[in-house]
Amino acid sequence: MLEDALLLDATGAPARHRGRTRSRDWDEVEEFCRQVYMPYRVRPLERGARPDATMIPARAGRVTMTRFSYGTGIHLDRFDPAAGNILVLNTLQGALRHQCDGGSVATGAGESFVVDCSRAEYWLDGGPDHMQFNLTIPHAAMEETARRWFGFVPDDALWAARVKIGGPQSAWARLLDYAVRTLAGAGDRPPGGALERHLEETICLELLREWAATAGVRLDGGARAAAPGYVRRAEEIMEAEAREAPVIGDVAQRVGVSARTLSGGFRRFRGISPREFLAARRLEGLRAELETAPPGRTVAEIAADWGFGNFGALAGRYRARFGELPSHTRARAR
Repeated sequence: MLEDALLLDATGAPARHRGRTRSRDWDEVEEFCRQVYMPYRVRPLERGARPDATMIPARAGRVTMTRFSYGTGIHLDRFDPAAGNILVLNTLQGALRHQCDGGSVATGAGESFVVDCSRAEYWLDGGPDHMQFNLTIPHAAMEETARRWFGFVPDDALWAARVKIGGPQSAWARLLDYAVRTLAGAGDRPPGGALERHLEETICLELLREWAATAGVRLDGGARAAAPGYVRRAEEIMEAEAREAPVIGDVAQRVGVSARTLSGGFRRFRGISPREFLAARRLEGLRAELETAPPGRTVAEIAADWGFGNFGALAGRYRARFGELPSHTRARAR
């Protein structure tokens, strides 16, 4: 399972890829890794060793998939937390050793390791024969999935947990196999469409479940059920009135608490501020309208209807959340 990930298409024929998929140049390999993972430090285990790297990327929404190896033994550390990325390292052959709570743990063929590099320090050692099928997932995408499916954002009891998950015949490994085969059979479908969004959601949801189960974090029936009524009522108001962007102080008054109490409730039970909750709902509402508005409507017109006047700032926030520009979303709808 996954042995041929990104090498063969759904029919068993060799997959076609753009750009170089092999390299023996350290600078070229490191640039690839900065783009698909994040900045970090790499050191070969043998002095003067050259890479013989495999570098094959693919996308499922905001999830970047890579078939990757250095082709030599390496030590990696100093992963950049500012990149805001989660790594899921799925070993196809050879072995990796990962930093975890209390020491380190090894992964062999068919095993996976997850670490949120925006929340935890991390290093790894890879043997000379390692081959990986890795995922890079923005932390923001995982937070959105948790909020959508479980009603709250877990705290660092989950995000700081560096754990081994899955196994050769696990549901997690089978899901990755399904995702790769589905992408390989996508043909000429445009990138960023419904198929990729479906795969992104499915991968993020199952990763949350596997990660939380291993870390001992409860998701079902957790903080959403425990949240006080004023938090839930405030959520309903902001979801219903997202286009009008209600003032947080007014929302607090309508649910019968102070703005400080409302902020504290959101921080405790949702892991975000009321303002962040409202901003997310507004971006989601804008995205939905960009996908469904009549063909004659422009991005600028739709954004203005939602009260977004600074299109440069909007584009940056939109891309950070959805992995594409508003114009790309609009272009697919036409």
